[in-house]
Amino acid sequence: MNFKLIFLVLLSGQIFIIKPVTGQAMVQEPSAIEASNLYDQPYGSDKKQKMDIFLPANRNDSTRLMVIIHGGAWVRGDKSEFAPYVSALQRLLPNYAFANINYRLYRNGANQFPAQEQDLQAAVRYLESRLGEFGISQKLVLLGASAGGHLALLQAYKNSETQKPLAVISFFGPTDLLDMYHNSPNPDAKPMLESLLGGSPSTSAEIYTNSSPVQFVNRESPPTLLLQGGRDRLVNEYQAKILQNKLNTAGVINELRIYPEEGHGWSGPSLFDSFARITAFLKKNVK
Repeated sequence: MNFKLIFLVLLSGQIFIIKPVTGQAMVQEPSAIEASNLYDQPYGSDKKQKMDIFLPANRNDSTRLMVIIHGGAWVRGDKSEFAPYVSALQRLLPNYAFANINYRLYRNGANQFPAQEQDLQAAVRYLESRLGEFGISQKLVLLGASAGGHLALLQAYKNSETQKPLAVISFFGPTDLLDMYHNSPNPDAKPMLESLLGGSPSTSAEIYTNSSPVQFVNRESPPTLLLQGGRDRLVNEYQAKILQNKLNTAGVINELRIYPEEGHGWSGPSLFDSFARITAFLKKNVK
């Protein structure tokens, strides 16, 4: 599942500098908090269970955290694919910290699904345990592309045991694996899903249901932004429309943007538009 779109300084309290002022009482001024990047932070024992964390300067208890999940059909891909876009998102969303996550990949029978789903759960728990140390808020947003979009949606709708994210953003992520199995125009979809999930829908129906974000939508689900290519031959636009219909029925805030001429990933003006839509969606729906 290749795609072109490749999209917390330890703080124990506020530090004060005391400056003498001639002829006046001593005053206190808060020192500036510098930005900090923490690379390859482990959240598990596997070499793939690592993340890069980007903490903005002057962060505080209103700074939100965006968790980013790469794609690659659950079998390939790396957080480095999103690295070029972190700086763009930082400029657009200066009061956000970012966590760019790797997870175990399915390969040669090892790490069958739901290993990837479980890794995202573990990564989010790790981040939640350190938010106070990072000096940021508990407000969380999830963003993923392709397989990462699927994982972001599952985490948002199914696995937010402690605190639901304030929003979830999916670039062309699968939403209904049963429908994808039967209706994907890509002939590789069936064998890929059978291998990943350990069977077909006729032999392993429960895993297809439990792995489909659309099955877990309810009225408490977070605002959702779906970005989809109209010419996507792997995750076709019907996947996004199935989820949007479920969100509409549940009364969940959502937006679907289909780029008619784009496939499974895009760049240029469409990418700029996607960033603008993400920014506008979060400013409008994340308080």
